[in-house]
Amino acid sequence: MNRLFLLSASSGLIIIALAYGLMPAQSLPFLFNIDPTSINVTHIFRAVMGLYLGFAMLWLVGAFNQKYQLPALYSLVVFMVGLAFGRLLSIALDGMPNGLLLFYLFLEFGFGILGVILIKNTEKNAV
Repeated sequence: MNRLFLLSASSGLIIIALAYGLMPAQSLPFLFNIDPTSINVTHIFRAVMGLYLGFAMLWLVGAFNQKYQLPALYSLVVFMVGLAFGRLLSIALDGMPNGLLLFYLFLEFGFGILGVILIKNTEKNAV
């Protein structure tokens, strides 16, 4: 179950990362109505792409190497819950984002909660 979970999360995150940073001039206006003409905007989104790809690689390592499975799960929970709480803060301060970003919020909380459950089950079975 842990392997499938980590593979699913990393696959989804790789797609999102590439959507953010591979061709921001095309993807950002389409997905988020963001004007990416500023170098600073494209720089930020490409940096986020790198961060996301780095986490996805860690989760892939955890999916295929038992030794790194728990660290990968812990990092996934911190990553997903951190994003979700940041989105909730933005909703409280800035208002409602578009539907895609609300869908991301739902997924982030879901993956975070499921990650906690998998960590508890893995640690319980290791004892």
